[in-house]
Amino acid sequence: MPPILQAESTLTDRYQTTVPDTVRRALRLGKRDKIHYAIRPDGEVVLTRAAAGDGNDPALLPLLDFLARDLAEQLARLRAADSSLAQRIRALVGAVEVDLDAPRLADDEWAAEQEPSGR
Repeated sequence: MPPILQAESTLTDRYQTTVPDTVRRALRLGKRDKIHYAIRPDGEVVLTRAAAGDGNDPALLPLLDFLARDLAEQLARLRAADSSLAQRIRALVGAVEVDLDAPRLADDEWAAEQEPSGR
């Protein structure tokens, strides 16, 4: 089957290229998105938009695998949290306000916010 659209780009001296606009639109690519390359036995290369999880931290999947195994092995040891634990947690953090939409601060900015005013 012949291609519907064709596009080409040029490699720079550093082996970089700009993805042509028609390809970006076809793959619905935005800035910082990842591209997946599949090389077929006949040498044809197929570009697709990388799945959302392709760029995850390499430690994430091993951690999730460990947690799944540990949970399966220790299932009999799981216990429901009792009301005294819930009360203790509320006593420790109940007055802490958290704005989940606020940008994260660098450690030094956070430390400065924790200092009493007037210093």
